[in-house]
Amino acid sequence: MTRDELLAQLSPPRLPLDMAALDWREMLALGGIGLLAGLLVALLLGPLLARRPSRRARILGTRGMPSQVRILAIARILGRLPDPLRPAAYGAAPAPDDDAIDRIALGRRRG
Repeated sequence: MTRDELLAQLSPPRLPLDMAALDWREMLALGGIGLLAGLLVALLLGPLLARRPSRRARILGTRGMPSQVRILAIARILGRLPDPLRPAAYGAAPAPDDDAIDRIALGRRRG
């Protein structure tokens, strides 16, 4: 069976012929709706796809906090408490200065 024979056996469309085919106005409206839908999806997914600040930037962002609070914030950022900061975190030793805390948290050695 050829394509023309198959089309001939189908029942005639129940819509007027001018409604069965899209004209330029309908295509333009569908394109506009598609653009609006894409914009809506982009706005909804934007916060999920935004780039997060690096671990280093978040650690350096804790500067200026009180030492005990800063050590706790760094532990939350890293997911663990670095061993050299444990005594200061539990009050067994005085808290180091900001540069020492940064060096310990970022894993750098004295230069």
